[in-house]
Amino acid sequence: MSTAVMSQTQPSEGAPPRSLSDILNALEEAASQDTVTVSDILEEIGDRSFAPMILVPALILISPLSGIFGLPTIGAIFMLLVTLQKLLGRRHVWFPKFLKRRKIKSSRLKTAVDWLRRPTGWIDRRTHTRLTFLVSRPANLVTLLMIVAICIVIPFLEVLPMVTSIFALAISLFSVGLLARDGLFTLLGYTQVALSASLVIWLISSGTGG
Repeated sequence: MSTAVMSQTQPSEGAPPRSLSDILNALEEAASQDTVTVSDILEEIGDRSFAPMILVPALILISPLSGIFGLPTIGAIFMLLVTLQKLLGRRHVWFPKFLKRRKIKSSRLKTAVDWLRRPTGWIDRRTHTRLTFLVSRPANLVTLLMIVAICIVIPFLEVLPMVTSIFALAISLFSVGLLARDGLFTLLGYTQVALSASLVIWLISSGTGG
């Protein structure tokens, strides 16, 4: 069954998100007060949902919220923590209390969710199980290590305009591949990493040369 079909039905209470639309719905539910904390988001998405918990900050960093100074670094820290816990075989996502208390204005989060609705809906309609060798257990290990590497690099790239967003797009593609078992999105993620790395090298070399 395709992810597109699953996204047309409401997930049962307490069920983990199965599509990008499910994740956006969970973010909207979390943003019911003036501010939303990481703890609120974790409660809505579920502490066993590793791929969605990697995907949430990645999507936020693609949205207009990425322009908030320091947010790419904070997002990278969250994605790094979740990915490392997945690599270590933990069954539940854990965050220290000071990170769980991090908050953002609900109005900003809702703006980001609205902005993401159209592209994520388009993706949901096109995801299904394919190229499964790219989402096998060994392949997923390599993908998770790649996400770790990107998260380590992102804080150093925050001074370069839009670069953190294009690396976050790569993590989003990887996360969709993990969530939907769609190897095509994993392949697109690696392609995006190559393009992003080429852009960074060009920006740095241009600045040095200038």
